[in-house]
Amino acid sequence: MDLREFKRLTGEIMVTAYAGIAVFADVVLLIFKMLYYVVESIFWLIFPVEEKNVSGEVVLITGAGHGIGRELALQYATLGAKVVCWDLNENGNKETAEEIKKINETASVYTYRCDVTNREEVIRVAAEVQRDVGDVTILVNNAGIMPCHTLMDHTPEEIRKTFDVNVIAHFWMLQTFLPSMIKKNHGHVVALSSMAGIAGLPNLVPYCGSKFAVRGIMEAIHLELRDAMLPKQLNIKFTCIYPYMVDTGLCKKPKMRFPTLFSLVPPKTAAAEIVKAQRRNVQEASIPSVFFHINNIFRNFPDKVPLLVRDFLDSGVEAD
Repeated sequence: MDLREFKRLTGEIMVTAYAGIAVFADVVLLIFKMLYYVVESIFWLIFPVEEKNVSGEVVLITGAGHGIGRELALQYATLGAKVVCWDLNENGNKETAEEIKKINETASVYTYRCDVTNREEVIRVAAEVQRDVGDVTILVNNAGIMPCHTLMDHTPEEIRKTFDVNVIAHFWMLQTFLPSMIKKNHGHVVALSSMAGIAGLPNLVPYCGSKFAVRGIMEAIHLELRDAMLPKQLNIKFTCIYPYMVDTGLCKKPKMRFPTLFSLVPPKTAAAEIVKAQRRNVQEASIPSVFFHINNIFRNFPDKVPLLVRDFLDSGVEAD
């Protein structure tokens, strides 16, 4: 072996060794960071992070004319936010605004009729909001529908509408309101999924599919913006909420073996938990909060174990 060949082989060995050491160092650093964040999460579980101030923020809520949307509007207005109510139901929207004004005559509340499944209409009404109120800084995608039938009883129109309202509308809202948040690197997006977006349920096949989709959208857009903003820190937060059955009228025939444990959640309670999660920058939360963790635990068991638990609890919805 001549000197030149020896130097080449030595160089290759050194490069390989250096790469191996670098990977080893990265693995050690990864483990250290993972342990740090585990300890940090335990700390915040014991000592919850302080809820951030939303006074002066422009909060847009879809489906604000009733149920959770109305309660969200009331609670954000009480906290001093400028509340923008979107709904197809103009009368419901007006009633929400009137309730807010009864609590505080000086509260800033604006109502707009908008079909969130219509991209052109979303863009048009968003321009009105920007002109009248300013840039939306907290977007709450709350609007949703929940037809309850067996899959074979769903009409094609009903399935399409479920996905238009529960999924497609999210894309139009995100494409419309994220640019101003990205420009300022400030904002928060909240999306209402469901426990039916965590675990499938009979008589809700299209609804479950739509709510599983919401979870994927929120996780993916968060990661996409995080990568796009590097090396800067992303200051646009994302919160995905998974409520159990809420007493809004959507769930007409709830079924529960233990009603004291699995009673319908009052809209006011659900809204309070959503606002709290948003103000604490929680990325995912169920209502009640324990449900999310229980599901994660049972997903680690053999497939038949969660089925046994479901059969025992016998909770869900009957077909309309």
